[in-house]
Amino acid sequence: MSVILELIRILLIFLLLGGLLGAVLNQIYRINGEIQSYQWIGNIGILLALFVLYRNKFQFSGWYQGKGRHKLPRKVTFVLLSASLLCIFLPFALGIVIR
Repeated sequence: MSVILELIRILLIFLLLGGLLGAVLNQIYRINGEIQSYQWIGNIGILLALFVLYRNKFQFSGWYQGKGRHKLPRKVTFVLLSASLLCIFLPFALGIVIR
């Protein structure tokens, strides 16, 4: 039962928090109409950041208490967060280059 509750919790975190952050980011991307077609790249960046946040913080406050609950290694966290920031700022760079 705790696994099902944790899966529902994960879905809610990603849908609600990801949707909210995606909506904010998409409003920022609308400032420049040329980068709107690349907003999906920024949304992937948000999902990467939420994955790191879940694995390093949220998983320890949930219902599931089974084995395999470890934080991501520091290097993996750094690479994923760097890729996340790159994905979030890449539409701006593409908008400048593709003009």
